[in-house]
Amino acid sequence: MGEVVIVGGTGGIGLELARHFVRRGRAVVVTGRRADRAARVAAGLDGPGTARGIALDLTEPGATAAALADVGEVDRLALVAVDRDQNTLADYDHGRATGLTILKLVGYTEVVHTLAPRLSRDASILLFGGIARERPYPGSTTVSIVNGGITGMVATLAAEMAPVRVNAIHPGVVADTPSWTGRAALLEVVAERTLTGRVPTMAEVVDASVFLLENRAVNAVDLTVDGGWRA
Repeated sequence: MGEVVIVGGTGGIGLELARHFVRRGRAVVVTGRRADRAARVAAGLDGPGTARGIALDLTEPGATAAALADVGEVDRLALVAVDRDQNTLADYDHGRATGLTILKLVGYTEVVHTLAPRLSRDASILLFGGIARERPYPGSTTVSIVNGGITGMVATLAAEMAPVRVNAIHPGVVADTPSWTGRAALLEVVAERTLTGRVPTMAEVVDASVFLLENRAVNAVDLTVDGGWRA
């Protein structure tokens, strides 16, 4: 059985996804921009499985092959890494916009390209987008663009890499992520606008992610997890 590779696995949803697989006895690789943090996070993951951390900066795609050189056969690949870019047109920062665009559209693709020869026949890939692709907000221009691009990547990669499965998950607001800490009043407003009357949690996003990674009948799917906020 090959490794589970979680790019952007040192915090938030990526870390919880890594924790899930370690607890189920899998060999997990987590990546982060800093080698020391990735190693520390991996060492803190408890379970019958194993975890190791490596440094990988998706904004430097030319370094991807070297960073992933010691990764062996891969069964599951989750690309969770993200950068927050609140970038309005009035104060447009093309440097930040370029960084996020490279990270997701070029960086994600370069990781898949690098690991493609090492993917098992039963492998699956999960890309992380976000609800801003359909529900933009002031300052989300770049975020909305790259998350829309994830949908295009799912379609092309699924066709090109078959029988390897490729899916994407698009979370909305996730209540217990670090970026929403201390924002209870705003979370309550969002919850009131969902059909479920509540905001999804990281555990629920992880559950949906595992479904997309593990269910062998699911391919080329863009799954929104937002409690019905989009509707």
